[in-house]
Amino acid sequence: MIRMVGSLPEKTYVAVSGGADSMAVLDFLSRTREVIAIHVDHGTEHGKVARTLVEEYCWAVGIPLQIFELDREQDARESKEEYWRNERYRIFTALKGPLITCHHLDDVIEWYLFSTLHGESKIIPYERENVIRPFLLTPRVALRRWCERKEIPFVDDPGNEDEQYMRTIIRHHILPQAMRVNPGLHKVVSKLVKKKYELV
Repeated sequence: MIRMVGSLPEKTYVAVSGGADSMAVLDFLSRTREVIAIHVDHGTEHGKVARTLVEEYCWAVGIPLQIFELDREQDARESKEEYWRNERYRIFTALKGPLITCHHLDDVIEWYLFSTLHGESKIIPYERENVIRPFLLTPRVALRRWCERKEIPFVDDPGNEDEQYMRTIIRHHILPQAMRVNPGLHKVVSKLVKKKYELV
């Protein structure tokens, strides 16, 4: 089930990568709100495929789309993940209006585990400047199932399997072991999200 935190604007930008999570959010929001899709082309081989999928889908269903390309060189002090994330948020925060991302409960759990291992447990914030993350209580599987039920196209990012990225190691190795220790981890972190945003 898709669950939201807070109230949503009637007109908003939506960050769309082409993956199942963001395509589900785009379709879900477009049914009740005026949306403009924002896609950031990272300039990779996968990026070409994702860009084409997003372009074709938005054209087919009549959703306005704005595409941005990265125009800054990666700093030697940044990892590729940091570079991409920093550039996306530079683009997002320059927009004149609210932008919704598809961050979900599994993202919250992965960030909670990552930050805990670095000595300070953190919950993904609901907002950052004009960026809003209202789907923090929705599990990843619910978004994928939405795409399957509604026949929404999406493309999986091969980077999600690449263990040069810390998020991949957390997702495929640390999280499964944490779930063995506490199978109710989704409920535990959901309560932390609700408490943080005064939903209980």
